Formats: sequence, structure tokens, C-alpha cells
Amino acid sequence: MAPSQIAHDIEPIPVATRRRPGRSGAMSHTSMGLIIAIVSCAAFGTSGSFAKALLGSGWTPVTAVAARISIAALALAIPTAMALRGRWHVLRDNIKPIVLYGIFGVAGCQLFYFNAVTHVSVGVALLIEYLAPMLLVGWAWARYGRTPRRLTIAGTAAAIVGLLFVLDVFNGFSVDPIGIAWALGAALCLTVYFVIAGDEESELPPIALAGGGMSVGAVILLAMCALGVQPVSVSTADVTFAGSQMPFWVPVLGLALIAAALAYATGIYAARALGTTVASFISLLEVLFAVAFAWMFVGEAPTLVQVVGGVFIVGGVVLVRLDESRHAESFGPVVAAEHDAEIERWLDDVRPTRDEECVTR
Repeated sequence: MAPSQIAHDIEPIPVATRRRPGRSGAMSHTSMGLIIAIVSCAAFGTSGSFAKALLGSGWTPVTAVAARISIAALALAIPTAMALRGRWHVLRDNIKPIVLYGIFGVAGCQLFYFNAVTHVSVGVALLIEYLAPMLLVGWAWARYGRTPRRLTIAGTAAAIVGLLFVLDVFNGFSVDPIGIAWALGAALCLTVYFVIAGDEESELPPIALAGGGMSVGAVILLAMCALGVQPVSVSTADVTFAGSQMPFWVPVLGLALIAAALAYATGIYAARALGTTVASFISLLEVLFAVAFAWMFVGEAPTLVQVVGGVFIVGGVVLVRLDESRHAESFGPVVAAEHDAEIERWLDDVRPTRDEECVTR
């Protein structure tokens, strides 16, 4: 899909005219959001396989991520400018969430993940990263004293059991602890990504948030390369991918255009179209796509024990999300808002103060 077409397709819906459940046309809007969410999951799922090919040929994590995000930022520059034409003030007013999205959702999340896959398999790294909802539950409990309900506790327990299986602790903890630490860092950054991407009140077009975040992330990563914060190495040698040798720029462009530009732009649109809870449910498909792609392209077949652990982790996240959804439906918007108060307070700090001009446009 051409960048200009992406910009046209995911133009934001004004607040005053957004579809609500029960109104004419709501089904088509939701269906489109679901399709785009699945596309985003598949695109994100390719990143681990592309990264493994580069890392195995002499690239270091920071250089691979810097190349990925920098090229993606260039690819999104024109559609971002088109989406913001005539209203550049929106970009200025949303500078704080863009910067935070670039630091955590783009640079941080990918750098931690790429470092993780140098020590553990793609599937293990991604399963640990997707413990993000559990981390959010624990943070809300510690920070605001909100005791988790029984279904959330059951989901968290299932995810912890699954993590034990994925790490294979029953056979002497065979997974590299350094890789686990990097993957947990990616999980923390993923939590921030979901919070910012799912802000339905934002005037910022999804493509502009993706493009702006990519630009911020690129600056940070290129600065890290220049300063030598992490080992810097690139290679122009052919890489092994999908059982054959191919030029190094093939996985580089795959990382940048498929696993970054397309994945992030469609992911933001899906989070706004479906809501943060539903979008995070669908995002679990990324784990399945990533494991399947890693198996096909780089020969990383998960063990039976890790498959069982993956089922427990995904099941645990589903239970937590079901609990959130049930809570919101049973007690209405007032209690639902209180349930997610910690997220709203965080968003209030990064969301700009503005009038209701978006409603009257």
C-alpha cells in the first residue's frame, strides 16, 4: 500500500461525527478497524524474523533498530504532512504525547525487543513482552491501591504459570536471563504504547502520531549510535532468510516499511477504531504471527513446553481483558472511568489543554 493511500485511508474522524454503537454505519467502521488490526498484527509479527536475519549477519540491535525507524520515518514523512495540511497547530499542541510515544512506543520498545532476540527466541521474547497488561494491573495496585478482582487475579496467575513454562524453569531455567530482562523492558514500553495509541480524544491523525513518533525515535536511536551507547556494527554481506541467501537490504526494507511504517500506522488506527481493550485483545494475534514467521523464515520452532506456556500467557491476558470489559459494561461509564483512572490521569498529563474547536469544525 502506498504511503499516500495510507494517509487517505486513516484520516481521523472528527469528534462530533464519530460513529457510536447502535448508529447506522457503526458496523462497517468496526469491521474496517478489525481488518486493519489484523493487518497490523501480521506486519508487527514479521519484525522478529527480519531482525534475526540481520543480527545473525553482524548487525547490532541498535543499528538494526536505527535503520528500521529512520527509513520508516522518511516513508511516513509525506503522508504525515498530507494529513496535517492546514492544521499544523495540532502537531504543536500534541508535542508531549508524540515525544513520549517516540521514546517508549518506538525507540524503547523496539530496542529492548531487538536486544532480547539476540539472547532468546522470537517467540519467547514476544510472549514476555505481552505480559504488559499484567504489569499495568500490578502498577495500579501498588500506585493506587486498587485490588484486582477475581477474574483479573486468575488471569494474572495463568500468565505467571505460562511464563514459568516459557522460561522452562522446570528443566533448570534454560533461557538466558539477560534476554528475559530485555524482554521485560519491552513489556514496560509496550504498556505506554497502548495507552498513548488508544487515546480516542486526540485530534492528532493516526498517521501523524506514527510519523512524529518515528521521527523522535529516529533522532534518539541515531544519537545513541553516534555516542556509542551500545555496540555499533553493520554489515553489507548477504543474509540467510527463509532458507536462502539474499541482499542485506531486503530485511532492512522489510523491517522499515512492513514491520514499522505499515505496522505502527495501522496499529494506531485500529486502537482508536476499536478501543484500547478490544485492540489489545486482537494484538495477541501478533504472537501467533511472530511464532509462525520465525518458524518459516528463520527455523525457530517452539518447544512443546513453550507452546503450553504461550497458551497460558495468552489465556491469562484474555481473562484480564474480559474482566475489564465486563466491569465497564456492568457498571456503566462512570465506574468504568474510575476503573481506568490511572490511565486517564496519566493521559491528562501528556494530553494538551484545548477547547472544543474539533467539535465545531
